[in-house]
Amino acid sequence: MTVVNNGLGPEHVVLVTAGANGIGRKIAEKFLGYGCKVHVCDIDEKVIADFLKANPSATASVADVANVAQVEEMFADLMTHYQHLDVLINNAGIAGPTALVEDINPDDWARTININLNGQFHCTKFAVPLLKANGSGSIINISSNAGLFGFPMRSPYAASKWAVIGLTKTWAMELGPYNIRVNALCPGSVKGDRIDNVIRLDAEKRGVAPEVVRDLYAEQSSLRLFVSPDDIANMAIFLSSELGASLSGQAIAIDGHTENLSSKF
Repeated sequence: MTVVNNGLGPEHVVLVTAGANGIGRKIAEKFLGYGCKVHVCDIDEKVIADFLKANPSATASVADVANVAQVEEMFADLMTHYQHLDVLINNAGIAGPTALVEDINPDDWARTININLNGQFHCTKFAVPLLKANGSGSIINISSNAGLFGFPMRSPYAASKWAVIGLTKTWAMELGPYNIRVNALCPGSVKGDRIDNVIRLDAEKRGVAPEVVRDLYAEQSSLRLFVSPDDIANMAIFLSSELGASLSGQAIAIDGHTENLSSKF
């Protein structure tokens, strides 16, 4: 692999939440490829074990970002290993329920908000003092193109992802004087198990075949595509490196240009 000299290297410590699987794992492994020190968290010990077997130079904690006590313990683990932090990737999130607003269980609403929104607040709260101590840093919040559009039958998810963009812009203002950059990534449909499950549930609600919904999702993008986890990881690298040194407060869509999410048959 040809590695571009972007200033990232062994002196940089990166924390990736939900970093042992899916998009988070791809991001973590991309930073490892640049020689960075990487710590991940996940709620699944087996997933963490598999990640560490494949990436023995990394470290990890079992933590649910919605649980502030577990987040505090994760940061204690991080400091035991590395004593500082340069990059926080707030990646942990769930798809939430697929249902009309009147059919959403309040517990499902609360769980989606607790993980997707409160989890990012918890992690950022503990990360900021470490980044301030460095005199620089990068925070990347994973939002979604659902944070830019209305998204029928996905109210909790859309609400959480819109809120993430609001926090991103607010934190960019608060932390800019400390040379800490804060940006949000807004992926479209990303190839993988998670979108496959969303499509399956959406198809069940609509009473159509999953292939019909998959085609509809693809058609929402001007490029008629699903993005790859590599696309997300590459942008995270760019924003955390010297190449993105002047970017902050941005909500960057990685989606082949979404035209709308108001899917109708």
